Amino acid sequence: MQPLVRALAFGAVLTLGFPTMRLSAQATDPASGTWELNLAKSKFSPGPPPKSQTRTFEVTGADVKYTLKGIDAEGKPTLVQYTAKYDGKDYPVTGSQDFDAISLKRVDAGTAQATLKKGGKVIQTATRVVSKDGKTLTLTTIGTNAKGQAVNNVLVFDKR
Repeated sequence: MQPLVRALAFGAVLTLGFPTMRLSAQATDPASGTWELNLAKSKFSPGPPPKSQTRTFEVTGADVKYTLKGIDAEGKPTLVQYTAKYDGKDYPVTGSQDFDAISLKRVDAGTAQATLKKGGKVIQTATRVVSKDGKTLTLTTIGTNAKGQAVNNVLVFDKR
């Protein structure tokens, strides 16, 4: 009888343990970490492009803390920040002249969509895709900027 009890206990551990491991793997955000803009691979319309840009995604539970630091085309430092969830709700953004709120939705494990708003009005949408190998992040943004110009940017980032 003892071997049967041990086998049942082992089976219970496997049954309960594997779903938990699968959930934690799904909860891991492939965008998590620090990303450096690759200017040579990126396209900016309208230009000019920034001189540099680093984006950091810190994931804690359901929260995504985002920080963009860089140097704009005129040589001025930039800092854009937000903390949001992938729940489609609006969250405040600081430091951007183009938008003041963002909502995020997860499309699949490596893809997320963002809706960017200014004064409650949608002004840009963005799709972020992390490559299968986790080394490249591509961000495609369309809409209008604070000057009313059409935006169609493809930014490519390398994992740091």
